[in-house]
Amino acid sequence: MTARNTHARASAARAARAAATGLATLLLPLALTGCAGQPPTPEFAIRYEEPAPADAAEARFLRDRKLIEPVLADLNAYLALPHRVTVTARSCAGEGTGYDPAERLVELCYDDLTEDRELFDHAGSPHPDEDLAEVVRETIHHEAGHALADALDLALDDRAEEDAADRFAQLMLLRTGRPEGETTLLTAARAYDLAAEADPAPDPSDEHAPPATRAESHRCAVHGAAPARHPDLATPTRAHCATTWAETRSAWTRDLDPLLRR
Repeated sequence: MTARNTHARASAARAARAAATGLATLLLPLALTGCAGQPPTPEFAIRYEEPAPADAAEARFLRDRKLIEPVLADLNAYLALPHRVTVTARSCAGEGTGYDPAERLVELCYDDLTEDRELFDHAGSPHPDEDLAEVVRETIHHEAGHALADALDLALDDRAEEDAADRFAQLMLLRTGRPEGETTLLTAARAYDLAAEADPAPDPSDEHAPPATRAESHRCAVHGAAPARHPDLATPTRAHCATTWAETRSAWTRDLDPLLRR
């Protein structure tokens, strides 16, 4: 799975691409800043850019399904950001979905959706659209975790921040106890498994944990949070998962305390 392979890139390259595509950018109401001269609302906001021709189908899928908007609405209802973070859906020409702290920008790449869909198609998934939608939801939560680590100025190295971003996705998707969040994490875990099968020798320079490790982290969180709903996940190696989930929830809730809406 290619999504979330990069979380910070040179802001100069982004600025050049933004200047080249600015006239083609489509802004949704959530991303509008109001009257001229007013500062942007401190929240997660969405912006769509026109796709490259090869990405048109996935861009349409993303917009028609409205996959991003409810995730950001949930984040904004839970957290009061100190500044705006814009989630921009765009063609990235293989650069990879990621968060840029210099611009407070999450890039969600249309071309990543294409590659993730191919994983499910190749595996014979009967519902690739639904699988891809779940991966997108998990991806946005992961990148929001990077944005929040930045906003909170958490002292984390690259690998620790990647692990923390995965755990933030777990917090947001499991904190309410709704089974929909469990489905999202288990589908994302399946995508990581497929990525591991497709490329069994991950890049050792990648700051992320190996895909198989990330898959197991998500399954452990689901099992720890809702063992009765997932007896199939109960194995001796997951005996610690209830404790691990409780630690994840406590640690992120503590770190987020200055931003929590009361």
